[in-house]
Amino acid sequence: MKALIQRVSSASVHIDGNSVGQIEQGILLLLGIEKGDTFQAADKLLQKILAYRVFSDKEGKMNLNLQQTEGGLLIVSQFTLVADTKKGLRPGFSAGASPQLGEELYNYFIEQAKRLHPIVETGRFGADMQVHLINNGPVTFWLES
Repeated sequence: MKALIQRVSSASVHIDGNSVGQIEQGILLLLGIEKGDTFQAADKLLQKILAYRVFSDKEGKMNLNLQQTEGGLLIVSQFTLVADTKKGLRPGFSAGASPQLGEELYNYFIEQAKRLHPIVETGRFGADMQVHLINNGPVTFWLES
């Protein structure tokens, strides 16, 4: 399971011109699910994301996490994160989870996030989405379970 997290001033997801999720200050999480990923891997990655210190304290150092700042978490599925790009000019997606497993783990991840954090918004699994964000910093990190 792979995650690209971006510290944002705001972010939103639109499908067919309609907003389906939006947050103000917080984290935009692009989530890629691979074959062999498990509920335990989802739990581990979620805990890491919620505790990851990407927000500035009073001295301007990245010492605060999402829970301490009470920011929003916008979760968007993105299977292209698991692409193999090591050779050739076309990405390979054989490492990606099946649509059934991907959707099951994505929905589980969202359920657990909502249980642990008060502000959680989402995109829609498998949809053609337009993601808008203002990356604050810019601050972007690649995390794996």
